[in-house]
Amino acid sequence: MKHANVAFFVPMVGCPHRCSFCDQNSITGESGIPTPEEVDKTLKKAARELHGFAEKSEIAFFGGSFTMIPRELMCSLLAPAKKWIDRKAFSGIRISTRPDAIDEDVLAVLKEYGVTSIELGAQSCNNAVLEKNRRGHSFEDTQKAAELIKAGGFSLGLQMMTGMPGSTKEDDLLTAARFAAMKPDTMRIYPTLVLRNTPMAKWYEDGEYIPQTVDEAAAECAELLDVFELYGIKVIRLGLHAELSLEDNLIAGPYHPAFREICESIRFRKKIAPMLTRLPKGSYTLSVAPSDVSKCGGQHRSNIEHWQSLGYEIKIIGDEKLSPGDFEVMMANMP
Repeated sequence: MKHANVAFFVPMVGCPHRCSFCDQNSITGESGIPTPEEVDKTLKKAARELHGFAEKSEIAFFGGSFTMIPRELMCSLLAPAKKWIDRKAFSGIRISTRPDAIDEDVLAVLKEYGVTSIELGAQSCNNAVLEKNRRGHSFEDTQKAAELIKAGGFSLGLQMMTGMPGSTKEDDLLTAARFAAMKPDTMRIYPTLVLRNTPMAKWYEDGEYIPQTVDEAAAECAELLDVFELYGIKVIRLGLHAELSLEDNLIAGPYHPAFREICESIRFRKKIAPMLTRLPKGSYTLSVAPSDVSKCGGQHRSNIEHWQSLGYEIKIIGDEKLSPGDFEVMMANMP
């Protein structure tokens, strides 16, 4: 077991803005606010099921601007979560919010209730892009909030989007570099999707916005993964979770249920290319860590077929002696 979030969604409540891409009910698959009793009941059940894995389990409040909901409501949801934290059933509480919804007073309340990690929906470092997409905050707000969060002893997470209206690949790469320079503990990367009943849907229908394709977004996100790996920052999510409500409301954009695997496959192809293309065309055995076999071969064998098109017949095998990301290439007829 790697990690488990017991997640609660608080969609739209408290957020003063309607961002261009936002349809929280489609994204989260939720339409209502959990009650404190529901939070407590869910955590009680999860505590039994996750017994012995407390250090790998977090309570999470996602889906909206959590620190902008009425203070009484926010505290009523955090109270049962803190009860189970105090019982050492979970390692901490993670919340997501807006950069302009963080100040020292809010952080003091979150600390009192046992919150350990705060994620900011920062999305871009380009203020023109943020304004066009009706975010209602600036990059400077993100910088200020991040500093306060880290100074308060919380774990910092940042969320960014690629392919937003008004943004270019260069903007996205600059955002990644500037976010990485802020030294968050975690990152989430979300390619922009066009959902029904959003301002962006109207832009798309009017021809004012063309979203990235899956291939375009995957190629770009593979580069972003390289950036964050260079800085030692863990990307804990790449692309939205597969939800029936999301798929039902999706109009256009680079959605794929295995999006991260596609990105990791691209990274493997790029990593192996310099060595492979120096070798004579022929048959080779490519050894990788067992956990890397699938991503190395590519989605639907895309990497294997790519190498075949270049004259290389590749057989991929798992080798327990290799660490994730490492590889060895040998002639197929060698021992």
